[in-house]
Order: sequence, then structure tokens, then C-alpha cells
Amino acid sequence: MTETRADRFVRELQELKIPDPAAGRSALWLRVGVVLMVAGLAVAVASYFLSHSTTDPLVQRDAITLALGGIAGTVVGSALFLRYSLTNFLRFWLARQSHDLDELGNRVVGSEIRLDGVGSAAP
Repeated sequence: MTETRADRFVRELQELKIPDPAAGRSALWLRVGVVLMVAGLAVAVASYFLSHSTTDPLVQRDAITLALGGIAGTVVGSALFLRYSLTNFLRFWLARQSHDLDELGNRVVGSEIRLDGVGSAAP
């Protein structure tokens, strides 16, 4: 039975001991980031309507404080989402580059390399 290229790629990823991003904490932090982005935005919008529904300055100041907390939550959630999204993408990209370089190395080993007639490297 011959091993397909995809099967070999998965096996080599396991040999490199690259953690599976789906099983790690990165998926959890990614979800937390999305929840913070959405919840922070909802809190900020709700605070806007709260501040405009009353004439009491104390309630309006509380709404401003709540809106700032919502915006801060949105910024933190965006940073978490961006960080873990890029980590997952770059981890896969690095593994793919490693695999491609290994493939290139395997092809070169069996052939002779000519460097503009200057010399040759034989295996």
C-alpha cells in the first residue's frame, strides 16, 4: 500500500510534534476573542441608548463608563482574535514550508546539481 502525499504530510506533522491547533487552548482563546468583540460592541451600543434615554447626569456618566468598558473589551477581543488567528495560519504555513523544502531535498538528492559549469555536487 502506497502512502498518499496527504497522509505523509500528516505523519510528518506528527513527527515534528506541532500541536494540533483544534485541540489546544488556541481555539478557546480564539472563541473568547470573538465573544469579547461582539459583547463589547453590544455593551457600547446599549450604553449609547441608555445615556440618551435619561436626563440624569449620574446615569449618563455611568453609561459613558460602561461604553468605555465595552470598547476596551472589543479592543482586547480583537487583539486575541488576531493573535490566535495569525498563530494558527503561520503554524500551518511553517509546516507547509518545511514539507516543501523536504520534498525539494528529496528530489535533489537523487540528481546531479550543475552550477553554471563551475562544478557539480553528486550525492
